[in-house]
Amino acid sequence: MKISPHWLRDFVDLKVDYRRLADELTLSGIAVEGISGEGDATVFEMEITTNRPDAMNHYGVAREISALYDLPLKQIEPKLPLSQGESKVTIDIQEPELCPRFTAQEICDATVKASPAGIAKRLALIDQRPISNAVDATNYVLWESGKPTHVFDLDLLEGRRLVIRKARAGEKLKTLDGVDRQLTPDDLVVADAVRPVGLAGVMGGYDTMITEKTRNILIESAWWDPVTIRRMSKRHGIHTDASHRFERGADFESTVPSTQRVAELILNSGRGKLVGGIIDVLARKLDLAPIELYRKEVARILGENISDLEISRILTRLGFVLMSGPEGGYLVHVPSWRLDIEREIDLIEEIARLHGYDKFANTLPAYAGEVVDQPDAAKEARLRTSLLALGYNEAVSLTFVSHDDAKQFSTAPAIELANPISDEASVMRTSMLPGMLNMLTYNLNRGSDNVRLFEAGNVFETSGAKSVEMKRLCIGATGAALEGNVHQPTRPLSFFDIKGDIEDLMSPFSNWTLYYDSNTPEFYHPGRSARAVMDGTTVAQFGQLHPDVAAARKLKQDVFVGEIFLDRLYQHDLRQVRYETLPRFPAVERDFSFVFDDRVAFERIRASISGLAIPELRLFTPAEIFRGDKVGAEKYSILLRAMFQSGERTLREDEVANWSGQITKALEALGGVQRI
Repeated sequence: MKISPHWLRDFVDLKVDYRRLADELTLSGIAVEGISGEGDATVFEMEITTNRPDAMNHYGVAREISALYDLPLKQIEPKLPLSQGESKVTIDIQEPELCPRFTAQEICDATVKASPAGIAKRLALIDQRPISNAVDATNYVLWESGKPTHVFDLDLLEGRRLVIRKARAGEKLKTLDGVDRQLTPDDLVVADAVRPVGLAGVMGGYDTMITEKTRNILIESAWWDPVTIRRMSKRHGIHTDASHRFERGADFESTVPSTQRVAELILNSGRGKLVGGIIDVLARKLDLAPIELYRKEVARILGENISDLEISRILTRLGFVLMSGPEGGYLVHVPSWRLDIEREIDLIEEIARLHGYDKFANTLPAYAGEVVDQPDAAKEARLRTSLLALGYNEAVSLTFVSHDDAKQFSTAPAIELANPISDEASVMRTSMLPGMLNMLTYNLNRGSDNVRLFEAGNVFETSGAKSVEMKRLCIGATGAALEGNVHQPTRPLSFFDIKGDIEDLMSPFSNWTLYYDSNTPEFYHPGRSARAVMDGTTVAQFGQLHPDVAAARKLKQDVFVGEIFLDRLYQHDLRQVRYETLPRFPAVERDFSFVFDDRVAFERIRASISGLAIPELRLFTPAEIFRGDKVGAEKYSILLRAMFQSGERTLREDEVANWSGQITKALEALGGVQRI
């Protein structure tokens, strides 16, 4: 939202330069995100929070400046000539709950032409296109005081009557943007005696708009129910400056002064005459209940005694009325434009931000308890640190997924959402993979070819009549494993890179056994995926995404993902750091060359040798693997290396020969044929 600081000078006598003003407004909660232009053409780019529609205009910001610098705030006081005759316009509010107040003013014999240079220049400065003096008057008042208004060509209103009602089934309305809109009984409209002439609080009608031929004008200003306006705006896909403010709550008491201000601007530029007095139909009254404010509570929350004079000054400048209340406090009447103030704590926040957060001493609140880590805090920190060191970036995705994703990536029953935001987010996630794939796709579609992400969170399943939450960690990677240089070419990620990362994540956790097999779900590539089993329990599954799944998601390069079941992994303690002195006695190595069938995986070989329980066997690893015609089809040759060592003595040759013989027999029992 753009604000002109030069325009603000109409209401407060500023004594500071614009850059200092921007800084101090930002510190007080009225954020200035950017400054453009110079001198009188300076423009602030403001970020006003959605709960502060009162500050989405120049007068509202000026009110904040008034309280910030303790300056008088000049009132907007329209000066109108005496009216002539009596207006024949009638207002009929048939939906008082949705439109409790509607104000109108008739002007006759007006001349519609270009706006005065001063008005047009100010509107152009904040990116508002000047149209005509009548239309620009409504825009000027919107940006001046924040109240949306509208002008009708009175001669085009059938019966000189306005009716606020629900639309009838089958009715249509051509709005000012030239679009014919099909209305429903859920729509609130402003109608004349025959047809709708405006979508209430959102946009006026095309058939009654102001043109150069217009001579008689009807100005209207109303208060609309925010929820109704929000639903209509969303249903019709229209977001206007008016709907933006009405959705957040407009000033109930501003309908009369805003109407008068528009009338003043039109009369000053296009002459004309007022007809009759102001038409103000009040269907029901909106009153904000007073709030009790206690000095002791102000001191408790802010940690500092703010003087009564300072409290009174700040709140009075903001438009609040302070009266004597309970002992040690005030009874504060809330102005009609501050619908965000509902409780005592809201008033205390106003005092704090206008007093200045930078003026409070930097002290820590008193705390009598102690900080207690969550049971798995150390394990979570270890995993997160390891992933960051491996080059992964932490990401967060939605906890909602579609029915199809829930079914594709998990066999567990999903939890349905009662009010889903869309079909693509209709159930609670049963797996972290859909969110991870969406994030990888998002990055790839925007030119990021090398991506490594991880996300920790919960998945949700139903178990009988109960819902169950389980901790998961998901990783995703695509692109290059190694960037090329003059010494070596670029190498793409492979299954073994992801397996290495998983092994790094598993290594800090103590266990008796940890092995990997190929029992993975169908959405993984059958030859490039694995499952990690720790002490007989599956703790992770990982690998390349199945080509069919990748193609369905329009992924054009290999994607590797993995999911770690944290609730299972955390059942294992972190390894304690231990060390032992280097052996004083030499190690003895022996190599074993065998040919095996392809169906014999190294995990079987390792398990068989571990079963021999040779204490001096310190290491048993594969050194080389060979496949080819000399070995035979569906067979492979493997060179296995064993290292024997004792920490107490030098090993004898006959001992090593005995152990080597045991290893040879174990390998032959697996179907291996020793190569000589």
